[in-house]
Amino acid sequence: MKDIIRKEEINDIVNTIFDDFEGGKIIDEISVFNKPDKAAVYELIENLFAIIYPGFYRERAYKTYNPHSNLAVIIEDVFYHLHQQVFLALDYCKLRGMMTEEERTLESYRICKAFFRRVPIIREFLETDLKAFYEGDPAAGCFEEIIFAYPGLTAITIYRIAHELYLERVPVLPRLMTEYAHSKTGIDIHPGATIDRSFFIDHGTGIVIGETSVIGKNVKIYQGVTLGALSTRGGQKLAGKKRHPTICDNVTIYAGASILGGDTVIGENTVIGGNAFITKSIDANTRVSMKNLEMEYKTTGNERRREELEQSEEWYYII
Repeated sequence: MKDIIRKEEINDIVNTIFDDFEGGKIIDEISVFNKPDKAAVYELIENLFAIIYPGFYRERAYKTYNPHSNLAVIIEDVFYHLHQQVFLALDYCKLRGMMTEEERTLESYRICKAFFRRVPIIREFLETDLKAFYEGDPAAGCFEEIIFAYPGLTAITIYRIAHELYLERVPVLPRLMTEYAHSKTGIDIHPGATIDRSFFIDHGTGIVIGETSVIGKNVKIYQGVTLGALSTRGGQKLAGKKRHPTICDNVTIYAGASILGGDTVIGENTVIGGNAFITKSIDANTRVSMKNLEMEYKTTGNERRREELEQSEEWYYII
């Protein structure tokens, strides 16, 4: 093995790749110290959970003789590191234009102060979400079980944190946060979505909620639901426009339903059945369901018949 490795060939490969870095591509940036740090952002989320749910999540390195002192340390630590990450993120904000280092320092500090002043409001909303989970799920044994174990509440918590930073027009960080939730829970909520109180996600895997979605109070959504855009062919020309549906108060959307389009409004007290595909507004107090699909059963009889079925479309209707 050692005999076939030639230093000059390896150097040639390295230099070829380095030359490619100079090609003017968007992905050529190789500096690692002037961008938000994914690992640092993920750690921020974990520490923010300790602030939002005190007593449920804590940093094991801190003693517990005085819980308030410990929380004070965590809050100051999170403030410091969030300030750092926002400072780095502001360098990439197209909407703000170029900022000097001093301007970014002051603006990131202002954003962090505004965010932490909103923490009590975030916690107030999450309290209503937690109660909605408990009331909506007969399998929930207690509130503690939901906080510790339910992916839906985890995803909503991270969304509510990220949403506040999104409203402050912080680039990159809010999406890093919600994509972290996506990777952990299978639930994809864009930080730009507007979600009111008492939001309940049951099971949750495969849920997608787009950037301009608006969700009212006491809404319940099951796994596999998509609140999406009717079309994204316009690309960046559609940025900032209402592309996703509005779900009014007290709506329930069952598994696998897709509701698409920025002009689509689901009226209050409506129930959307599983696997429904909706691209137009639905009046309030409506029940929407798919017609029962017929299921066909066939007995193959013998191996030859089975082979014939495998080669035909009939095979797909065999259960």
